[in-house]
Amino acid sequence: MAEISASDQASKGKKRSHKLSTKIDMTPMVDLGFLLITFFMLTTSLMKPVVMQLNMPDKSDDSLHSPVRCSESLNVVIDADNKIHYYQGTECNPTVTTTDFSDKGIREVLFDYKRKIGDAFTVVIKSTDKAKYRNMVDLLDEMVITNNKHYAIVAMTEEDKKVLGIRY
Repeated sequence: MAEISASDQASKGKKRSHKLSTKIDMTPMVDLGFLLITFFMLTTSLMKPVVMQLNMPDKSDDSLHSPVRCSESLNVVIDADNKIHYYQGTECNPTVTTTDFSDKGIREVLFDYKRKIGDAFTVVIKSTDKAKYRNMVDLLDEMVITNNKHYAIVAMTEEDKKVLGIRY
């Protein structure tokens, strides 16, 4: 553990007290430190993954399907390069408008349509093949921010591709 070594020096004249040098073995202290570190690393819970909760309806329940009027729906299509195309209804030649994820972008559009239509407002979310997953999560966050309770995620149809002029 610790040693104390005495040196014998013959001194002439006055007698002085001998100062003893000490040598401390730090090995047990280092062992204890590493034991504590490993104990706390193994017993501490690391950062838990953050998961977004997405409630999906039961597929066997047919009563959940309700007709949505075209005048009360907004089709939102997520595209590449953080672009969002939106149009109302499914008429022959709808007016397609493009926006982005900024505060004055899709959030303002959702607030405006909700103000015009009311609580029966339904958003139909679609995504192209070139869209990123992050953009879908951002759009779902916008649904929460704008307090839209009625929205559906559906696949793109050939009619949607014709309306948007997409050729894949």
